[in-house]
Amino acid sequence: MSVILEDRPIEQVREETIDQLIFNYSHGVISAEAFERRLDDAMNSNKHQEIIALVADLTLKADTQYNDNKVHQFTPSYSNAESDENLSLRNILGNLERSGQWNVPKTIIIHSILGEAVLDFTDAIFQHQHVTIKLNCILGSNKIYVPENINVVCKSFGVISDIENKAPSMANKQAPVITIEGNVVLGSLTIAVKRTIKEKFIAFANNMKAAFDNENKLF
Repeated sequence: MSVILEDRPIEQVREETIDQLIFNYSHGVISAEAFERRLDDAMNSNKHQEIIALVADLTLKADTQYNDNKVHQFTPSYSNAESDENLSLRNILGNLERSGQWNVPKTIIIHSILGEAVLDFTDAIFQHQHVTIKLNCILGSNKIYVPENINVVCKSFGVISDIENKAPSMANKQAPVITIEGNVVLGSLTIAVKRTIKEKFIAFANNMKAAFDNENKLF
């Protein structure tokens, strides 16, 4: 006997609905405007029936290929490749940045004096579940960008400084955990999500649509 709709975990219902919206949009069943409108409603509603009603007129269901693409897109990248355990970065009167698909070591040490340091973990490849950033910032600016499926713990101490943590810390237990330690003196530290989950859903949907359109052109 199936569990009644109202007794199902609402996040599971929401995820299934969003999957169906993306899949139908990628196959040209609904317009971009309708997709974004329904996506907003699915993400904001806390009522089971309202969420399910958003796909009541859509018959296509997500297939195995879609699920594989979704896992690849939304799961943090892990690698077993060997690399240095520590990465030491020094920045004096300059700028430094790590972004793109870079291998994340277990410990990152940053000395930033009168400069700007940017660590972007959005597309990074993790080799350890627990990563520590040891920060020594004097009269500098530090920005750390993380995806929403990463847990962040900020233990930095500020002296006449601005420390702002906008990153969520509600990812699952298997997600990487980034712990930020150290001191910020007369400087700033900003921790933020570079792309929201809604922006990721839209980008993923557009990529799926482009791939489906290209397949159709071959026939």
